[in-house]
Amino acid sequence: MHAPARFIRAATLVLALMASSLAAVASAVAENRQYILATATTGGTYYPVGVAIATLSKIRLEPTQGFSLSAISSAGSGENIKLLRDDEAQFAILQGLYGAWAANGTGQLGNDGPQENVRSISMLWRNVEHFVLRNSDADTGTITDLKELGEPFSMGKRNSGSEGSAKHILAALGIEPGTDFDVINLGYGPSADAMQDGKAAGMNTPAGVPVSAVTRAFAAANGDLVVLSFSEDNTSAINAALGKGTELWSAFEIPADTYPGQTKAAQTIAQPNFLAVNADISDDDVYALTKALYENLPFLNSIHAATKDMSLDSAIVGLPVPLHPGAARYYEEVGLTVPDRLKPLSE
Repeated sequence: MHAPARFIRAATLVLALMASSLAAVASAVAENRQYILATATTGGTYYPVGVAIATLSKIRLEPTQGFSLSAISSAGSGENIKLLRDDEAQFAILQGLYGAWAANGTGQLGNDGPQENVRSISMLWRNVEHFVLRNSDADTGTITDLKELGEPFSMGKRNSGSEGSAKHILAALGIEPGTDFDVINLGYGPSADAMQDGKAAGMNTPAGVPVSAVTRAFAAANGDLVVLSFSEDNTSAINAALGKGTELWSAFEIPADTYPGQTKAAQTIAQPNFLAVNADISDDDVYALTKALYENLPFLNSIHAATKDMSLDSAIVGLPVPLHPGAARYYEEVGLTVPDRLKPLSE
């Protein structure tokens, strides 16, 4: 028995409306891009800065541009490179060292070959090396004290950026973890706890100044700690180990009284941290995020003091990989000259 024509027309209309509705839902989902921003452990600087960037995206970009970022804790730069490669994160905060290693397929990332999907958005702040040691173990107050330590020292979580940079720095200076001291692998907060409990003589916690874990460690020790210093020769040797002409690390002074009971300035070193992104993220989204970052610096500054290093004057200084086209478009619009080495690879 055949259905009346009007029922067929009605059914056809219903199906058409359903298809249209599903298409609209799919379009809305596609427009509401939810990206992952990989940071590091919660006791350092990466995580709170990542949360600030993610919060900014939800306030400024999601309502108008249809996308936002969600910050996740990770083991740091080493894991973040893998997360980007596997598209488990689309954005990440990275140490300059890991960006260089990824781009060139060298260092601790040498087994994977060059990672061609990583692009730069902006230099965020300088990653200041904090090799912290008990005063009783710091005969000279310099990084060379670790060569005679012979006690447990936390180099950061395994496969983290903290561990990777520490291994590079110490190897360049002829210091051998595992031989000159016992290695333990803990995040920033647990490292401070281990020092307080007498389970570690010191810790490596590179981050923007001030580092909450370092503040906690100094407070618990009544200031009886020291941030080990680096000489110019130390710095030259560390940079030379990356290749001729490389100047990733430079001198950095941590002023006295930055940490509880720190009565003297610490002469340490720092490398750039930068915001990275996968190459296949749309130009428009990266442009909008870059613009939002620089039009809302006071908001970021209110979340963490490390972001006070951010400015258009330093936005592309020290970046180890080429810019994403969306970021390059913004910088050119505001009058920055993008050097050839940072120009998008498609140009």
